[in-house]
Amino acid sequence: MSLEQTLFERANNSCELCGNGEHLQVFQIPESPMEGADAHILVCETCANQIENEEARDPNHWRCLNDSMWSAVPAVKVMSWRMLQRLKSEGWPQDLLDMMYMEEAELAWAKAAGDGVEAKQGLVHRDSNGNILEAGDSVILIKDLKVKGSSMVAKQGTAVRRISLDHENEKYIEGKVEGQQIVIITDYVKKI
Repeated sequence: MSLEQTLFERANNSCELCGNGEHLQVFQIPESPMEGADAHILVCETCANQIENEEARDPNHWRCLNDSMWSAVPAVKVMSWRMLQRLKSEGWPQDLLDMMYMEEAELAWAKAAGDGVEAKQGLVHRDSNGNILEAGDSVILIKDLKVKGSSMVAKQGTAVRRISLDHENEKYIEGKVEGQQIVIITDYVKKI
């Protein structure tokens, strides 16, 4: 049986990441310690394009990883982990990473491509005490903040969970307060 036939059979004729059944192709997982079908997954054209092209990446497309990260196929788990790492700044992928279980060898394979290693040239977001903030962290407001464009006042002591970081300004983070997504200046928060 050919590699392609093996993958189509294993994947039940659908993308192993998002479940799409159209425009399927064989994708080799980089840095694989294995060979053959164990080093490949079957993906749709959309997933393949977004894996390789950061500008084309749509974070909402990758919510499918909530299912594929539990796959029994190590190659699928590795690619799911890598994509969650690449999307970590969105906030929600951190929750999935926290739940994800991988064997030691699978995790080593997943990390082999450099995903999960923080880039040193990026902006560093710090709270009022100088603690480094990361996407998915929780913070507490240390003073009352008027929310621009609304009559709402975010009260001191309010917890903001699963923050996301602004990639253009190290002083800005985003989070939900009373169900509303707002931008918060890091000088007015303390990491929990």
